[in-house]
Amino acid sequence: MQTGGGHSMLLNTKAMEWAGVDAEYAKKWGYDLVHVDKNGEPDGYLCEGPLFEIVPKLPTTVRDIKDYLLSWQEFAFSKGYTAVGDAGAEAIHRAAPQAYDELQKEGKLKLRTYAWMYVADNADAKTEVKRIAEQRAEMSGEYFHIVGIKAFLDGVTEAHTGWQNQDYLDTPGYHGAERFNDHDKMVQMIVEADKEGMSVHVHSEGGGATHFMLGCIEDAEKITGNKDQRNVLAHLHFVTDEDIRRMAETGSVAAVPPLWTPKVPGVYDQEIVYVGKELADQAYPIKSFYDAGANVVFHSDYPVSPLMDIKLSFYSAEKRTYPKGVLDGVTTSPRNTKEAITREQSLRAMTINVAHQFHQEHRLGSIEYGKIANMTVFDCDFLHDDIEKVAQANIVATIVDGEEVFKA
Repeated sequence: MQTGGGHSMLLNTKAMEWAGVDAEYAKKWGYDLVHVDKNGEPDGYLCEGPLFEIVPKLPTTVRDIKDYLLSWQEFAFSKGYTAVGDAGAEAIHRAAPQAYDELQKEGKLKLRTYAWMYVADNADAKTEVKRIAEQRAEMSGEYFHIVGIKAFLDGVTEAHTGWQNQDYLDTPGYHGAERFNDHDKMVQMIVEADKEGMSVHVHSEGGGATHFMLGCIEDAEKITGNKDQRNVLAHLHFVTDEDIRRMAETGSVAAVPPLWTPKVPGVYDQEIVYVGKELADQAYPIKSFYDAGANVVFHSDYPVSPLMDIKLSFYSAEKRTYPKGVLDGVTTSPRNTKEAITREQSLRAMTINVAHQFHQEHRLGSIEYGKIANMTVFDCDFLHDDIEKVAQANIVATIVDGEEVFKA
């Protein structure tokens, strides 16, 4: 049984037996990731690396994955998306690239998908970049296109695994799970990816992970001389002012989640226990990234999290909370309202800035002559109507390549 965030799971005794989770397994990964009882035996709670090792072993066929991706495609079209990024296409299903490729060749994949291929923690750069470049040569096409490498630097704060700049308040001496934490290997990964015209996309939730990655990018840029590689740091829950500035200076992409910004009861309370109220209230500094000159994009964790919604992203980016009725009646409060952004900034973060992230700004991201006819029609004016009306907007049609792929 996995948590909604996908960074921790519970296994019963039969599942642990199947997966080979025993005392030696726990010792190998460490007790922060494989929790044990007082006798040193795994108690069934796992986080991060072990989870990413076990889940892909579940019996899944390419047909299953294709059905999964087609369902997500229809869901994305119904929400008004015309192109997406899959940041870790092999993280859950190792055969996902094959499934994408087959759907593309069968003419069933209509949602342009730009993918970063998953690499294991502290993987060898030359080996992995070579593998991914070969995948790109074999599989990349118009609707499935490999653009780079995906690595996980850390986990998430609510699972006690986000790599923070400071210790967790409830666990002195522990600042979270450092997953891909080899500086030299990450620098080499960035350099090797640059040689192939690819970027590196990292899961960077805690402030410590972000600080680590920006240092790697700076050192890699001294080697490559390229400040336009467009490496991506996703989530950015807690970020220092210094690292916000470095994000812009390195030409990195800040992938932020406006729908994660509200004070959600339970989740917000847990953050306070782990990192303190002062830091919890400084979460997700979206406006500061814009002010510093960084390229800001919204993310949705496609195709994993169903929390992807254009109208609600506009609302949360401006109000830093949810409209009424979003969480089955659970009331949320605004958080860090000084980081609210304008409607135009939200529009750019879901269109032209995303196209820039994919190196596709010459083809996608705006409606103009010579670009692909991808657009979504809503029944209200997102830039000028009252924000409460925007929150209730309905899609009239989603258009891809000039054809309606979804109609209300």
